[in-house]
Amino acid sequence: MNILLLGSGGREHALSWNISKSEKCDQLFIAPGNAGTEKLGSNVNLAINDFEAIDQFCTAQKIDMIVVGPEDPLVNGIVDFFENKDIKVVGPAKLAAQLEGSKAFAKDFMARHNIPTAVYKEFTSETLAEGLKYLDQKDGPYVLKADGLAAGKGVIILQEKEEAKVALEKMLNGQFGAASEKVVVEDFLDGIEFSVFVLTDGVSYKILPEAKDYKKIGEGDKGLNTGGMGAISPVPFVDEALWKKVEERIIKPTIAGINTDKLNYKGFVFIGLINVGGEPLVIEYNCRMGDPETEVVIPRMQNDLLDLFESLFDGSLSEKEIYTKSSFATTVMLVSGGYPEAYEKGKEITGIDRVETSMVFYAGAKKDASSKLVTSGGRVLAVTTLGSSMKEALQTSYQNIEKIKFEKMNYRKDIGFDL
Repeated sequence: MNILLLGSGGREHALSWNISKSEKCDQLFIAPGNAGTEKLGSNVNLAINDFEAIDQFCTAQKIDMIVVGPEDPLVNGIVDFFENKDIKVVGPAKLAAQLEGSKAFAKDFMARHNIPTAVYKEFTSETLAEGLKYLDQKDGPYVLKADGLAAGKGVIILQEKEEAKVALEKMLNGQFGAASEKVVVEDFLDGIEFSVFVLTDGVSYKILPEAKDYKKIGEGDKGLNTGGMGAISPVPFVDEALWKKVEERIIKPTIAGINTDKLNYKGFVFIGLINVGGEPLVIEYNCRMGDPETEVVIPRMQNDLLDLFESLFDGSLSEKEIYTKSSFATTVMLVSGGYPEAYEKGKEITGIDRVETSMVFYAGAKKDASSKLVTSGGRVLAVTTLGSSMKEALQTSYQNIEKIKFEKMNYRKDIGFDL
């Protein structure tokens, strides 16, 4: 098969790493890709939301399958665009992708299918007064979520009621553009988060290795939210009893709901969960793999991803088995100084060639005009290690990180600290 993978981050590098090894893969193209993916296939200068240009490329290169890394093309309807063309697209159709694209859609879905989640109400600018009154009736902390995609910045958690009221008004007045034309206000859940990944054809499903990521920029989970500063898999506190609850109460009704609602879904379901005293509740759905969770989940999988992806379209997913390494996988993100706020690009990266027994997945790294490897994003590299324990894997990652250099490089030294 000829494969086109859309995206440019660490997630896409990790997916490329698996796909490029598949016996089913004839040619792998990555659009736009990065300096890491170019070693595994051919990078292509295509915009991920320019469906017409993608279509022309697919025709010219006889592409058999499109694998969509990030959420934007899915929410914008790339699956629907290619529906009547002879190309398989891994991912949900536009309506189904609203499980990630709209917090209100996801909450309504969970309520309809009796899937445990935080109590919530949704408000618009027309119902702002009602929203302020609702906050008056609640005790903090207060959780406010922009309904649409806001690049990971649309969730605000505040302790003080008056601050929450001001925040609700700002959000509904366009703080996050169209994404916050509607805002979901939900009860704060006190627990520990983890993520579950499912591959589904809309009827059957297979569970992939679970993971836990670390979103805050600062150690001890302090400071601003980021796209993710590191991840571990498996998650030590997810024991057999908790897994059983997750599958029975959340995974099964989620897939059954997708089927009942006739949602066209052939791809990944990312379920963000919180463990509250041994009871799992859904925080959010994503319609694709997470980043940096992909960088720990994919290295633990022994399956050929293309074989699994094919099974989404020929009805054989239920016959597949997921084979997982017993090793622990850990990844630590190296980020640009200043991230997640203003940061500089174009800083030369050195030392990757000295890394041993760890994998380095490129997130925001490219070759400059003189072919030097330089930073091109906030999150630059993910250093992933497999080990017999979380401690061993992390120790190896940190030892290898010491060999890598770029100006103002920053990373968290406490990934896994709470486990």
